[in-house]
Amino acid sequence: MKRFFSIFLILTLVLTAFGQKELTLEQAVLRQGTEFRPKTLPGFSWLPGTDEYSFVSNDSLVIVNVADSKKNRAVTLSEVNEALKANGLEPLKRVPSVWADGKQLRFLTGNYFVLYTPLTKSMASKFRVADNSENHEFSPDGSWMSYTIGNNLFLANAQGEIITVTNDTADGIVNGQSVHRNEFGIRKGTFWSPSGRYLAYYHMDESMVTQYPLVDISKRVGELVNIRYPMAGMQSHVVTVRVFDTQTGTTVELNTGEPREQYLTNITWTPNESSILIAVLNREQNHMRMNRYNVTTGDFELTLFEESSGKYVEPLEPPLFINSNSFLWLSRCDGWNHIYLYLTDGKFVKQLTKGEWEVTSIDAIDAKNGIVYFTSTKESPLERHLYSVRIKDGAITQLTSGSGIHRCLISSSYKYFVDFYSSITIPNQVALLTTKGKRVKQIINAPNPYSGYNVPLPQLITLKANDGTTLYGRMIKPANFDSTKKYPVLIYVYGGPHSQLVTNSWMGGTRLWECYMANKGYILFTLDNRGTSNRGAQFEQAIHRQLGTVELSDQLVGVNYLKSFPFIDSTRIGVHGWSFGGFMVITMMLRASEHFKVGVAGGPVTDWKFYEVMYGERYMDTPDENPDGYWKADLKNYVTNLKGKLLIIHDDMDKTVVPQHSLTLIHEFIKNGVQVDFFMYPQHDHNVIGKDRVHLIDKIIRYFDDNL
Repeated sequence: MKRFFSIFLILTLVLTAFGQKELTLEQAVLRQGTEFRPKTLPGFSWLPGTDEYSFVSNDSLVIVNVADSKKNRAVTLSEVNEALKANGLEPLKRVPSVWADGKQLRFLTGNYFVLYTPLTKSMASKFRVADNSENHEFSPDGSWMSYTIGNNLFLANAQGEIITVTNDTADGIVNGQSVHRNEFGIRKGTFWSPSGRYLAYYHMDESMVTQYPLVDISKRVGELVNIRYPMAGMQSHVVTVRVFDTQTGTTVELNTGEPREQYLTNITWTPNESSILIAVLNREQNHMRMNRYNVTTGDFELTLFEESSGKYVEPLEPPLFINSNSFLWLSRCDGWNHIYLYLTDGKFVKQLTKGEWEVTSIDAIDAKNGIVYFTSTKESPLERHLYSVRIKDGAITQLTSGSGIHRCLISSSYKYFVDFYSSITIPNQVALLTTKGKRVKQIINAPNPYSGYNVPLPQLITLKANDGTTLYGRMIKPANFDSTKKYPVLIYVYGGPHSQLVTNSWMGGTRLWECYMANKGYILFTLDNRGTSNRGAQFEQAIHRQLGTVELSDQLVGVNYLKSFPFIDSTRIGVHGWSFGGFMVITMMLRASEHFKVGVAGGPVTDWKFYEVMYGERYMDTPDENPDGYWKADLKNYVTNLKGKLLIIHDDMDKTVVPQHSLTLIHEFIKNGVQVDFFMYPQHDHNVIGKDRVHLIDKIIRYFDDNL
């Protein structure tokens, strides 16, 4: 029935496509998330400590009381701005929607963070934002705001008092910022204790790391911009964790020990604030120790548990405490990402979830009733559902229904959740349910946002790799598809770790410009090869020490599938991708050149010894440890294989995949007398954003139009 409905919907769209409006390129590139965003509850949030939720509607923040609709209310932009005006502060253009607690909103206006109380329509406090400050974070009790200026860390309170936590002037010393190049789930550099008394922070010494030169051309004479960039096999930075006590003004450094080149991640405070847990990962990334350190002395106390792998260990989420006696830990130690229960002394209690599927997030912990809520791929790698598991016996209950992606947010009381649901045929449905799975009410059933426009929907595809592994893909045909014609193909590829391009969600993960291009007379195709995420360790780690090889094999399975259709012109297959996807484009163009006529590679890795330590060594080890793997993945070794047309695009200020990748490859093409096209985007980092993105996508499409 589901399959029949999908076919019926696609046929209906095709039959009604004639006479509908065509997207402009600007709409296709810039407006997918605005003009064509399915109807939803923007700015949705549960109010902390309540069974009320809020969302933005025009110039109001609507507050809904689940138990008693008579208590529904709203915060208007005009009343917020009146309070700001009374305090001499700049007005807002949009109503705020972020709650500091169940009674107060926190937002930034001008040079101040403001705490606003809707009940009294008044401003409770304000924190001045220092010039050039970044990385602002408030303590749980709201009394302090931490921030960085340059490479130093500061605190401020509502009374205007400022504390200088660090005052390092040496080049290469960085405090309070994200470290290890944002790998291992690291997203920030400061960690407040539960009460707000202590602030733990990263202290990084990267003075020993090689500097890579970029050039800022916006100056009258171009200026050198050096960045610290530790390439694979070279010396990396040294990180420690320090703890500042707001009551005594003292700082303690945790004794994380030797070797100094190690990774410190997943930082978590114990509930009583006496200790800090840190996942300590060796540079080889094959052995992790969950260590506990004393906050007062900085001393190492205990290794709670360890994890090892013949390939790599990648801790991504911190431990989550249920209470002062136990915590949860997400791990792939059995090959799949699952939830484990430990006591605070490190004693293993049990594995709460198990099976050939992945827990993608722990969403809430109801400690009183002993229930953990989590999202997983239990039904299918293409889907996400919300589940509950009882801690005492491991009983799992599925709380959402309907094939697709469910993004669920749970109330503080653990009585309710709001489910944002979409699938390949459903734009967005928002419903309120109880945590017993009972539907309370349907809030939104969004119509097709492309109504009136000629936009084709993708089809999901299932294939088998050469070893029998299931692979998932998607295909987009022109809205006026004619099976008697021959169409060129554009494959969009990424193919690297931490990615999943194909899901059973609205548009299947497709960017709107792909639909725009399909209507120009192309078949668009995407396949998630082995090495991508949410399929278990074996699926992901198949690429270890041989980047590009397994991925290429799987992508060719997709190519052969395409060639099996009579409407595919097998002589006109093109491929495009960015970053790891750029690496894959050039790999496909050079190592399987007989299949591809045109390629456009953006920001490509071309030689993994030029890539950074953390990511590169996880998947490839060092160049000295894996010379054969590095040689095979070095695209300079295949330049004479190029048969089709290849455009390489790079950004001149790319701090992720430095321009050396593209320039050394182009140099090798030139040395071998092989023609290749190159385009550089000035003043952009890794990818092209803003209005210039229209120029980028236009260039990509023109290149395929001209050559494919």
